[in-house]
Amino acid sequence: MNRRGREGTQSLDALSHEVIGAAMAVHSELGAGLLESAYEHCLLYELNKRGLKAEAQIMLPISYDGQTIDAGYRIDLMVEDTIIIELKTVDKLLPIHTAQLLSYLKMADKELGLLINFNVTSLRHGIKRIANDL
Repeated sequence: MNRRGREGTQSLDALSHEVIGAAMAVHSELGAGLLESAYEHCLLYELNKRGLKAEAQIMLPISYDGQTIDAGYRIDLMVEDTIIIELKTVDKLLPIHTAQLLSYLKMADKELGLLINFNVTSLRHGIKRIANDL
């Protein structure tokens, strides 16, 4: 069992389902083929409209050799200070995309991330849940 316990895991699952629903609403409205930034802005709007605290482009510093270094990394979206969302508009998700999100989860000390590729005909084929075992 992770450090959140059963109730925390259920809450995290419910939140991730809400985020996925919001992403599907955006994709249904816009379709594929737009820039990543368009989906980011619209998903941020949709999440906030649903009453969720969501923020875009959160600075993610690197901790190296006891120092905090701003190397320019940014989290696309953070929902309820809990779930990291990494957005893509690529032909297909690659292992490096998963590795990127897992690195972000570790750096931010978060348990769950969603990798969402909006460049698909059906969004259910473009969503990947990534868990950080911490």
